[in-house]
Amino acid sequence: MNKTVLVCQNRACKISGSTAVLQAFQAYSIPGVTVIGSGCLAQCGNGTMVLILPEEIWYSQVSPDNVKAIVEQHLRKDKPVESMVYKTKYS
Repeated sequence: MNKTVLVCQNRACKISGSTAVLQAFQAYSIPGVTVIGSGCLAQCGNGTMVLILPEEIWYSQVSPDNVKAIVEQHLRKDKPVESMVYKTKYS
């Protein structure tokens, strides 16, 4: 199943470094995974926000240093990084 990684690029997340997070995800070539800079994910103040679809797994306060763990564990091995998962009103 293909996955999509949405990295918020709205104002609050940009202040938190979302451009660098997006670039860190884009630096990996992951078969079956599309990485997209998105608009606001409606979780302002918890950024940088990352949403993995279709599972709807959310990560908050993601830094470029966190990206490798998300890629290796979640995107390659299908095991969310539980210590980083963000519970939202949607999850």
